[in-house]
Amino acid sequence: MTGVPREPTFKTLRVRRKKRGGGFPWLFVLIIIAVAAWFWWRHEEPAKIVRPRPASAVVRPPPKPLVVARQSPADFPRPVRDVLEAQIALARRGISSGSIDGALGSQTRAAISIFQQLQNLPVTGRLDADTRPQLTLAAPILTTYVVTTNDLARLQPLGKTWLAKSQQTALDYETELELVAEKSHAHPVLIQKLNPNVDWAKVLAGTVLQIPDVNYPEPSDKAAFVEIHLAQRILEAFDAQTNLLAHFPCSIAARFDKRPVGELHVVVVAPNPNYTFDPEVFPESPEAQAIGHKLVLPPGPNNPVGVAWIGLDKLGYGMHGTPAPEQVGRTESHGCFRLANWDAEYLLKLAWIGMPVDVEP
Repeated sequence: MTGVPREPTFKTLRVRRKKRGGGFPWLFVLIIIAVAAWFWWRHEEPAKIVRPRPASAVVRPPPKPLVVARQSPADFPRPVRDVLEAQIALARRGISSGSIDGALGSQTRAAISIFQQLQNLPVTGRLDADTRPQLTLAAPILTTYVVTTNDLARLQPLGKTWLAKSQQTALDYETELELVAEKSHAHPVLIQKLNPNVDWAKVLAGTVLQIPDVNYPEPSDKAAFVEIHLAQRILEAFDAQTNLLAHFPCSIAARFDKRPVGELHVVVVAPNPNYTFDPEVFPESPEAQAIGHKLVLPPGPNNPVGVAWIGLDKLGYGMHGTPAPEQVGRTESHGCFRLANWDAEYLLKLAWIGMPVDVEP
């Protein structure tokens, strides 16, 4: 049969090459490369294992001092000038950016965004030209704090195990730095920067410190409801006219199946609570499994639920404080909503039995 031969397709070309044995040299080359690589790997010097230095051997340099220009009450009111001033100005309005540290992190950007929404400004999360004139300070950002004998008397080491903590008289502050930082809603590093000449290992009564001057607005009434936004990891309280009363960062459950969604309600409000340690809640803890029975831990800021517990009508769930306020805003809890102790205390003033708490994805 005659005619014009067809152009071979890609598939037929590949088949013909296999029949001619064109792939054999490439296979031979690949085998040689593989054997050479194996011999190289066998004779390569093993990598050295670098072990972390123990914490006691790590020497951290002190943070660089932070110099804040002297401020006179006569200079106020005026717009904020930097991030530190913005964090304090926002906190005085009940809008928390987490532990005050002078850094423009995600929680600070979220707080600025909320303020911009309230002021009908473009929402950028930055201290831009539209925002600065509206975000004003009514008074200097710093105040003095004098260390008292009562401060020093309440300090005590924190037990390293659940059993040791249950045997303490209180789970109070361990250091004066920790105490002062919480009183001023600040990160301990910021307090160190503001007081570079203080020896925090030997703080004496009468020591005068510079700290942020932060006080939330005194609430005139209870909140009408609370909203928790899981995706943004924020908690907000509103009045009956849906005016914002408070905006706080919060930590949420690490596991998706432990994050409740929908409307819950407050069933208990407890200041300075103790904490019942249940080993069944901590199956990942060898110590918990070894103890095998419940323990009652005394109250205090280093209690696992901090200085406030606001229980919800889902068993085991609540809004509460934490002994680690600098870590608030993460996905790490067993299901509860963690707040900095100062935020949990303020929410306690706004909460009431039966208050709706709407948890949104």
